[in-house]
Amino acid sequence: MIASRQSLPVTRESITHKFSVERHEGYLTIGLYPNGKPGEIFIKMAKEGSTISGMCQAFCRAFSLALQYGLTVEEAVARFKGMRFEPMGFTSNPDIPECSSIVDYVARYLELNFGSGRRS
Repeated sequence: MIASRQSLPVTRESITHKFSVERHEGYLTIGLYPNGKPGEIFIKMAKEGSTISGMCQAFCRAFSLALQYGLTVEEAVARFKGMRFEPMGFTSNPDIPECSSIVDYVARYLELNFGSGRRS
């Protein structure tokens, strides 16, 4: 089986979500296919140039490519939810009061908003 990449349209809808994990603020932007499914993610951390910012960019590139090659949100959540590393702790989101990493936060956010059991 050869997977083929489904690129997003040049102009696309997106949502941007401001978050914080402990004292680390950031913005999660999710680019959407015309059917409303996520096709790419970007994380912009407040401390640009930091190690955490660089790791977030690398994670987003890999995650976005995986979505474009057919990884479902449910499969992504299963792989990334619960990953544990700093920063971790309390968040600014009442729907996700605590997380075990920024990757865990993103997985939980995607699960809540785009997973099969998403809220209406």
